[in-house]
Amino acid sequence: MGRSLDSLDTSRTMDVGGQPIAYFSLKAAEEAGAGAVTRMPRSLKVLYENLLRHEDGNAVSKDHLLRFADAAAAPDREMEIFFHPTRILMNDSAGIPLMADLAALRAAAARNGADPALVNPQIPADMVVDHSVMVDAYGSKGAFDANLDIEFERNEERYLFLRWAQEAFDNFRVVPPGTGICHQVNLEYLSRGVWTTTDGNTVIAHPETLLGTDSHTPMINGIGVLGWGVGGVEGGTALLGQPVTMMVPRVVGCHLTGRLPTGTTATDLVLTITERLRAHGVVGSFVEFYGDGLRSLSLSDRATLANMAPEYGATMGFFPIDEETLRYLDATARGGEHLELVETYCRTQGLWHDPDEVQPDYAETVKVDLGGIEPSIAGPRRPQDRVLLADAAASFADLAKGYDALPHGAAPVTGQDWTLDHGDVVIASITSCTNTSNPSVMLAAGMLARNAVARGLSVKPWVKTSLAPGSRVVADYLAKMGLQDPLDELGFHLVGFGCMTCMGNSGPLDPAIAEAIENHGVAASAVLSGNRNFEGRIHPHVRSNYICSPPLVVAYALAGSLRTDLTRVPLGTGRDGQDVYLRDIWPTAEELAEAVDRALDPETFRERYGDVFAGEARWKAVKAPASGTFEWNEDSFYMKEPPFFRNIGPTLTDMQDIEGARVLALLGDSITTDHISPVGTITASSAAGQYLQELGIEPKDFNSFAARRVNHEVMIRGAFANIRIRNEMADGREGGWTRDPDSEEIVPIHVAAERQREKGVPLVVVAGKDYGVGSSRDWAAKGTTLLGVRAIIAEGFERIHRSNLIGFGVMPLQFTDGVTWQTLGLDGSETFDIGGIAEGLEPRRLLPCRITRADGSVTETDLVCRLDTAVELDYYRNGGSLHYVLRNAMGHA
Repeated sequence: MGRSLDSLDTSRTMDVGGQPIAYFSLKAAEEAGAGAVTRMPRSLKVLYENLLRHEDGNAVSKDHLLRFADAAAAPDREMEIFFHPTRILMNDSAGIPLMADLAALRAAAARNGADPALVNPQIPADMVVDHSVMVDAYGSKGAFDANLDIEFERNEERYLFLRWAQEAFDNFRVVPPGTGICHQVNLEYLSRGVWTTTDGNTVIAHPETLLGTDSHTPMINGIGVLGWGVGGVEGGTALLGQPVTMMVPRVVGCHLTGRLPTGTTATDLVLTITERLRAHGVVGSFVEFYGDGLRSLSLSDRATLANMAPEYGATMGFFPIDEETLRYLDATARGGEHLELVETYCRTQGLWHDPDEVQPDYAETVKVDLGGIEPSIAGPRRPQDRVLLADAAASFADLAKGYDALPHGAAPVTGQDWTLDHGDVVIASITSCTNTSNPSVMLAAGMLARNAVARGLSVKPWVKTSLAPGSRVVADYLAKMGLQDPLDELGFHLVGFGCMTCMGNSGPLDPAIAEAIENHGVAASAVLSGNRNFEGRIHPHVRSNYICSPPLVVAYALAGSLRTDLTRVPLGTGRDGQDVYLRDIWPTAEELAEAVDRALDPETFRERYGDVFAGEARWKAVKAPASGTFEWNEDSFYMKEPPFFRNIGPTLTDMQDIEGARVLALLGDSITTDHISPVGTITASSAAGQYLQELGIEPKDFNSFAARRVNHEVMIRGAFANIRIRNEMADGREGGWTRDPDSEEIVPIHVAAERQREKGVPLVVVAGKDYGVGSSRDWAAKGTTLLGVRAIIAEGFERIHRSNLIGFGVMPLQFTDGVTWQTLGLDGSETFDIGGIAEGLEPRRLLPCRITRADGSVTETDLVCRLDTAVELDYYRNGGSLHYVLRNAMGHA
């Protein structure tokens, strides 16, 4: 890597196992006048080392290096930096569309007379196929194989594309279907903690860093790796060699003390800290955990807590490397000489955590006593809405007062002698990366199932049960400990290795149950050990969704209802005729600790991950043609060439002001990417479902929105069409509706957008706080731009979605403090003229906005242009970040 002539001389050498290893010294930078580098939080030290290693006198200059520590100490001193991740992690949900974008960029390069091979990953990238499998089959030992068969049948075209991409692109590997969830595979195998690269004959050690196309990428922070989630488009620009621009982040220290009480789990800790940090306010910040409390937290507990960073609003939830990190690396077959490298490097650089030493300087601190954690669940629609387990039944009873369609016990189910009521659990799923990576809670679920079976308890007949571990290692240790059999007896059979229920791939309910819910307005519930429970996400028939630990998922399946107080009411009657309470079957702390010690060994990890990229027979049977560009099939219902780059040329067009824009949607606070971008199964009644039926595709073959993300015709019909979205312009209707500004009729969102597009009228979306929270879903931005939306005007933006909007040429604009669409008295009938764009944009510039009402009156206000950096401005000027990268590669940007 090139160094500038006026560089900060920080290259040093350390001895690791008798070998000289080079590194860029943080202490040397401080001695060279860079400020209090050694007092910075460890996460910022990793960022700073990244700058040291990439100093080139241009993007990273000596001036950057000398000013960084001051900016870190005072985050209000905004400083833009360039970050170069070591590698990229992708799930298939965002990763296949990203690789399809790269394939489309190759086609665009060829149309412009350039070499398609200019478009190629510049840093290592791994994709784990984990978002495609659905819970179609369940409740039997053959469920896993059946679901995998269905997955390959449904996704044949997508997997053929991936097989092509494996051969066509360098630096790109695929972990095939049926292996695990990307975050758990990343934690258990892909990650190294400390990385080495070679420059000539010199081996250079440096911290491993990571960007992932899934918002829960921060799970890897549990192992001391700096990494966070980005949208597919931002991941694509980094993959193609562009540095990520960011402001030096504020770091909030979370000081942990004490240890978890008996009877509580890592999930209870996660839900409590999510609530605490949301209340404190850590949006866009790094959270760094430290303190004596780390001594009692296993690496898996730390990963569980780091995983939920998006839920508490942080960019990351970082745990520093310590003795527990080394123990975990060794236990997962990454020991030996590598451990010496990790420990030597981290101690040398001041990245090692010892709670007895002086801790770094944080912008703010939050103190959490682990001894005060109590059993909890979260719901019914947000992960930060924690409810004490002891209060859960009463909380739901209050919620149920708002459900007015059903008297208690009045929903008969065809062919059954029982009825459905509000709060009845129709889905109970042990699923997602958050908890299935944690042996403690997974073994606790198995033990609770074992104890329940021994007492003669059974799951209620209306509950759809499923077990979807995050890796095959979990299935191995459950079987090894004799716990899979009792889970099977309760219906928690293995259904797949993937995200499944947590991302909405929960599969169909029993038709009789679905009919009872629809016909009688039952507010049915789901419990899952996941991290997301947003409205309409888990299943379209389920109104209230609750996150809880795996053992509590089993317990609620036994109880059958959120109206049951698990702390006071029996789960059922045992075969001896005696009441059985949750406390009677909860495993003891001693037996759980003993089971965790016995369950895992390095050989299991070595065996499971020895040929992880090879795949089984189904994957190997997928054959793709070898060629530098992908041959798009226009008749495909899955893989259509993305339309975003079809008309890209070598020269830029002048930026234009937004004139005469109409409002497509007027929305409230906390609009999630689930609201904006379609997720889960495609229903027959939806606009996307009707479109597929018009093409002759039957509802059973619809598959999920995630699987059809490279078919823009399907996806645009799902944009802003979540069944629970509330557009203030839709006269009180829930779902993807809006008012046509010309005819005043209420029509589907995509219909209204198409009508305005035909007339050449630009569109805007107006919203409240926290616009775009949730999953890092690039289609929330892609769908927005394809609808013809030029700008989003909101009170505030979630970090990833704001970046994604810019990545596809949509302007994020923010109301000034104290101004909202409510204070302006907007109703969606207005037209917007937004100036200051054509004359020359600058980051965060105030832009004049003229709002003309239906009666002809005019209101003028200023909007903050949320292009926060010069690079973001370049991306917007080019029509998007990938557009910029392609033009840059062709020499025209």
